[in-house]
Amino acid sequence: MEYSITLRLTAPFADTVERVRAALQEQGFGVLTEIDVQATLRAKLGEEMEDYLILGACNPPLAHRALGVDRRIGLLLPCNVVVRTEDGRTVVEALDPQVMVQVTGRPELAPVADEAAVRLRAALEALRG
Repeated sequence: MEYSITLRLTAPFADTVERVRAALQEQGFGVLTEIDVQATLRAKLGEEMEDYLILGACNPPLAHRALGVDRRIGLLLPCNVVVRTEDGRTVVEALDPQVMVQVTGRPELAPVADEAAVRLRAALEALRG
């Protein structure tokens, strides 16, 4: 099962992170959480890894609609967006919102997932420019 929307760029990691934030904001998403996985693993385990940042993005109207259908959907929110490096490129990945529908088996979540997917895809596409 494919569960991500993925884009690979040649732009530097730090620049891409800022562009991702701006692109998400343009699509109505705010970043509620940020997890610097690289720094966390270094600090807690002494392990080194590539740049890896998880942004917890939320579009409040979409979240509200989803919660109106199923209060447990908060377990699958916010929409996680990962910015990481791989083979000298910067990778941006967003969790495909259709996973909400597949995991819950709630078809009434499909319109919310559809709109969230359109917005996330638009945000990632904006990074190509």
